[in-house]
Amino acid sequence: MDQVAGPDELDVATSYMNAVLNGPFIAVECTGDADALEIAAWSAGAERLLGYTGEEVIGRRLADTALGGADVDLWGRLCDGQGGAPLSAEHRRKDGRVVACAWVHEPMRGADGQVVRRLFIGQDVTDRGRLAEASRDDSIILRAILDHVPIAACKYDRDGVFTHHDGKGLENSGVKAGALIGKNVFDLYGSNQEAVDGMRRVMGGEVVDNQVEAHGVTWRSWLLPIFDERGAQNGAVSVTFDITDTKRKEVELQARLDMIQAQQQVIRALSTPIIEVWDRVLTLPMVGVVDSLRTSEVMDSLLDAISSKGARFAILDLTGVDAVDTKTASYLIEMVRAIRLLGAEGVITGIRSNVAQTMIALGLDLSGIITMGNLRAGLKLCIQRMNGADAAAASGSRRAEAR
Repeated sequence: MDQVAGPDELDVATSYMNAVLNGPFIAVECTGDADALEIAAWSAGAERLLGYTGEEVIGRRLADTALGGADVDLWGRLCDGQGGAPLSAEHRRKDGRVVACAWVHEPMRGADGQVVRRLFIGQDVTDRGRLAEASRDDSIILRAILDHVPIAACKYDRDGVFTHHDGKGLENSGVKAGALIGKNVFDLYGSNQEAVDGMRRVMGGEVVDNQVEAHGVTWRSWLLPIFDERGAQNGAVSVTFDITDTKRKEVELQARLDMIQAQQQVIRALSTPIIEVWDRVLTLPMVGVVDSLRTSEVMDSLLDAISSKGARFAILDLTGVDAVDTKTASYLIEMVRAIRLLGAEGVITGIRSNVAQTMIALGLDLSGIITMGNLRAGLKLCIQRMNGADAAAASGSRRAEAR
């Protein structure tokens, strides 16, 4: 088109220009010098892109329209350019929205070789620019995360070969970023069954969340399958956090909790000791506030002691008990009944007034329950009953021998 055109060639060029202007292309025909271009024709594609009709722009200077834009030298550079390389610019539509277009220049020359008209053909690259900008933003965000957050990000092809290996989280592992690229994850970690199983699962299309030990570091990993445009499995990515410190703190916390639990068991055992105060007489002095959990544990321990020692009496001394809840009061009565089932007798001593009121308010049936004012009186009663029972047994034995 830069050659001198004869009449026939100019007719061909005119036909080409008309075809462009009347087609779906973004096209603008201009006349005049490059520094003073005037719009002579405006295609339907230009109207769709910029929102202005031909009537609104034809006859106006190009620089005075939406195509003037911020890049005032765009059209001059296009006119002076060699090879027709496209130049991109942003333009503001009639409705105020900004669009982007890539332009090329087609000069139309007369028989004397002078440019008589200029055709600018554009391509809407608004979405392409937005995608490129979004891609740049994604790259900036990803880079900031990898540089400052203690994670490792990896990408693997469908065979498990590293194609990306980066992140601040690698610092504690002793492995430099990129050191594993080109290596196969199954070969590297074949002895780590959990790591291999997780990689096989993600290669099968499953999202995997696991925890593994590698390079002296505890890793929490999310393995995510990736797919190509046809939806076929195309490898995987992993995002891995270094949780070594967190894991260590969890272990330390669990050890402390286990120690506290053990200490609580010792304290409960010391606060409710089962004492053999007389031959076949056990006493259980209870102190403080007695709740349902504590009473349940005491019942188990007391019944075991009665069975193992062959006790005849078990004294529940409540002298040091400040208060009981409603459920605990019922437990105490049930404890006495359970003692009877083992062939022994339960005696409750030292009931305080507020505890007695709780039992009465509950309407508990205390008939048949032996209660004494204090531990001494309860022990005396037990000894008397045992002596009486022993004497009766001896008398019966003598009568049997006399016969």
